[in-house]
Amino acid sequence: MRITFLGTGTSQGVPVIACGCEVCQSLDFRDKRLRVSIHLEIADKSFVIDTGPDFRQQMLRERIHKLDAVIFTHEHKDHTAGLDDVRAYNFSQKRDMPIYARPSVLEQIQQEFAYAFTAIKYPGTPQITLNEIHNTPFEVEGITFTPIEVLHFKLPVYGFRIGDFTYITDVNYISDEAIEKVKGSKIVVIGALRKEKHLSHFTLSEAIEVLDKIQPEQAYITHISHQMGLHRDVDEELPAYIKLAYDGLSVTC
Repeated sequence: MRITFLGTGTSQGVPVIACGCEVCQSLDFRDKRLRVSIHLEIADKSFVIDTGPDFRQQMLRERIHKLDAVIFTHEHKDHTAGLDDVRAYNFSQKRDMPIYARPSVLEQIQQEFAYAFTAIKYPGTPQITLNEIHNTPFEVEGITFTPIEVLHFKLPVYGFRIGDFTYITDVNYISDEAIEKVKGSKIVVIGALRKEKHLSHFTLSEAIEVLDKIQPEQAYITHISHQMGLHRDVDEELPAYIKLAYDGLSVTC
């Protein structure tokens, strides 16, 4: 499996509009963060988890010419807003795009992109097939995804385990039961917004505490805000097995 970090930023991205902080003014490419998303390449299959507002830019940057399905963690705009651009794959692959999400997320997507689900469609609108998932393993193109249910304040969000890889983004609570599902993963990606306490996201220290319980071989932090600090500085503070992810980083599992 090849995992590519399409975006590692929070909902505003980094740099933030009109912000003059040192992170937003940084010339280090690792401090430039699009909205959070990953691409998974497993054998000859290609999947994206979440289509944020930067989806088109991310697909072009990584030259992803084939996409078999999209899997959603939750319904917030920074994870769904780019869905319209799957129509490029409709045209090139000549088929509908399957998307997978819990029922409440599918309902929200049908509201936000109502024009794609009307009985009489305007030519060129996205062609999408809806697939419900629940808190049990499911298959996409022969690949098993195991949901990891966490909380993002009071909103249930799915992380996913695929083989020896686990991906969890927007989170501020993980139950012991969910942690048990993650244990044994070789690579774990988890969201941490900043170092200071936040209502709906782990701080860096809280994410490290969870990772210490899981003990993967390698871990990466994602969903990072400009308030976290400069990539080069924060990365040096982390335990040896944990790194800050950055846009374009590609790893194998």
